[in-house]
Amino acid sequence: MKALLLDVGNTRIKWGVLENGHIRKTGHILRVKVKEQGLAALTSRLPRAVEAVLVSNVAGPTFGTRLSGVIGMHCHRDVHFAKTKRQACGVRNGYRQPRLMGVDRWVAMIGAWAEIQAACVVVDAGTAVTSDVLDDDGQHLGGQILPGVTLMSAALAASTSDIPKAGHRVPAAAAGLDMFGDSTSKAVRNGVWNAVVGAVERAITTLRSNAYDPIVVLTGGDASRMLTALGSEPLHRPNLVLQGLARMLEDIRDER
Repeated sequence: MKALLLDVGNTRIKWGVLENGHIRKTGHILRVKVKEQGLAALTSRLPRAVEAVLVSNVAGPTFGTRLSGVIGMHCHRDVHFAKTKRQACGVRNGYRQPRLMGVDRWVAMIGAWAEIQAACVVVDAGTAVTSDVLDDDGQHLGGQILPGVTLMSAALAASTSDIPKAGHRVPAAAAGLDMFGDSTSKAVRNGVWNAVVGAVERAITTLRSNAYDPIVVLTGGDASRMLTALGSEPLHRPNLVLQGLARMLEDIRDER
């Protein structure tokens, strides 16, 4: 099956074409560009000749409806949206009300489990940073959500009078004793990064103290800059949500 996979996030839209079991022709576009130029800015980059379209969407139902109509016409296919469930693809959701979990987190866990099938911490470092834990049986133990580094920096600037506004993208934090900034901007940069990395490291420490040996899987726009900051050896999977959609598509195909 040749399928178009779409990951609609808070900041950007990613896509990939699943063909012969491999995800190819990946790309991304900022959502602000789609807002300014319309969905044609997206569809002009997408293939038409696919047999299925599967989407993970956290941009809300209104955008989802628009996207479905435009992509459906572009590909001449029905557009299907992934949904968070209590159980799927070997993963069991730990939420009391599974539908309240963001679908991107759910799909990312499925993508990680399909590859690893062992205890892991799935970290999506984007506008928000989410981390979700799976045990060795695919049971979701729960997760954490905190602001991403750019969002934290912007909040500091907006809520104080003396802390400067950072650029569009906060540079990665310095290592060693250089983590203690010698200027306000460096102090903010290092502080927000250490908040994010520290949260992940604390999760790993807590799991290890409870007899788990988790693999860390990183995805999201800031993941590449977290790789060297973490003491463990994380896996970097930029297209983890697309990998999860590909795995979910297998189940959808088998049900038909």
